[in-house]
Amino acid sequence: MKTDKQSNKKKIILIISAAVLVIAAAVIIMAVCGVFGGGKPVDSKGVVGVISDNWDPGVEDSNPAQSGTKIPGYSTAEMKAGENTLSLSIGNPKENKVGMYASLKLSDGTVLYESPLLKPGQGVTEIPLSKSLEKGTYDAVVVYRCVMLDDDETPLNSAESGFKLIVD
Repeated sequence: MKTDKQSNKKKIILIISAAVLVIAAAVIIMAVCGVFGGGKPVDSKGVVGVISDNWDPGVEDSNPAQSGTKIPGYSTAEMKAGENTLSLSIGNPKENKVGMYASLKLSDGTVLYESPLLKPGQGVTEIPLSKSLEKGTYDAVVVYRCVMLDDDETPLNSAESGFKLIVD
């Protein structure tokens, strides 16, 4: 039989571990963008969402002297079973000097959303999904493919931000 003290200690360790993993993932994502090549997204079959030119993830830059491409990170997102829209802020921070294509995928490879080119400062907060999901918890990832803002959209690096998608 576990005591309340042991149970609370395990919960605290779990929360701290999760926070460390999220921070480590964000650091790795920022470092990776620029290392791996990417390309244009596959046809999104008309699922693009409403792109906002004044998109702002609401995250303060803790180290303004640090240069490099900024990538939004996530820990969890929630939605109702059977709905086709997810409230998640996907976009390209205005400080970036590259364009991005963003894809929302499940761990089994199911593509739920692919964005058009997101220029710096552009993003979407209501993501139209290509299919509805049943109740459950899913491992999901937003893949950001960076491109130069030239006529050829020269591929740069890509980065992934994994999170838990909870469908109630």
